[in-house]
Amino acid sequence: MKKDLLTINDLSTSEIKEILDLAKELKQNRYNSGEALNGKTVGLIFEKPSNRTRVSFEVGITELGGHAIYLGSYEIDLGKRESPKDVARVLSRYLAGIVARTFSHKTVVELAKYSSIPVINGLTDYQHPCQALSDLFTIKEKKGLSNITVAFIGDGNNVLNSLLYICHRMGIKINASCPRGYEPDKETLKEVAGSAAIFNSPSDAVKGADVVYTDVWTSMGQEKEYRKRLKAFKKYQVNSELMKLANKDAIVMHCLPAHRGQEITDEIIDGESSVVLDQAENRLHVQKAILVKLLK
Repeated sequence: MKKDLLTINDLSTSEIKEILDLAKELKQNRYNSGEALNGKTVGLIFEKPSNRTRVSFEVGITELGGHAIYLGSYEIDLGKRESPKDVARVLSRYLAGIVARTFSHKTVVELAKYSSIPVINGLTDYQHPCQALSDLFTIKEKKGLSNITVAFIGDGNNVLNSLLYICHRMGIKINASCPRGYEPDKETLKEVAGSAAIFNSPSDAVKGADVVYTDVWTSMGQEKEYRKRLKAFKKYQVNSELMKLANKDAIVMHCLPAHRGQEITDEIIDGESSVVLDQAENRLHVQKAILVKLLK
């Protein structure tokens, strides 16, 4: 029976741990990863531009012995030239799996519904599960996963949604600070009650944190809101003053791309506490583990 990865909730706690363990093995033996995808082709359907997601998946598929086909927005024109239903059914006849990066989460859900091969969410407006799994892997490498507090400063977006769910699943405390009106939706907060706390003040969220995480204030598809968001988020910058409130050995994370001087300063993202480049690299190793688990 095929298994999809559309949200963190598609994985059990034991499956999350298995992915982390396998990612560690694959990272230690990067150029001797075996041939788990030998002879298999994976399609990358991307409605949005991408640096880390596209490159890490293409490289990962290659290192596992497989082949990747990139299908950009103009190749398929998903939902306009051809319906997600028809795309899913046709590609299922050619491919071993699909990685989809779409504007609407409904699109990836529809692809998975009609596909007979595994579908992996490479980012939607609702969740970014591959990012959250990689983030958890990075936190485990740097801090371990026991008695950890994560502070997220910024928008209640897809990245935060995924972090909320994975922290809840793994028993990790997470404090999120968002401007009023930009918090995660009530249903998500209800589902992660007990592990998550929402603050309007960044200072309150960061106190005693082991991990300080931020993301862009304006995500792809929200460009018309740029000026409004710039004003709403101006007090939500991760800078040296804010970091003084976190634990002395706290690490700084950002899923990139970063708008330097907005959500984070150069001093912090390039500083000793930053693990941003390790975090980016770990996308490769964790996604290889996901591919092995779902497609082997």
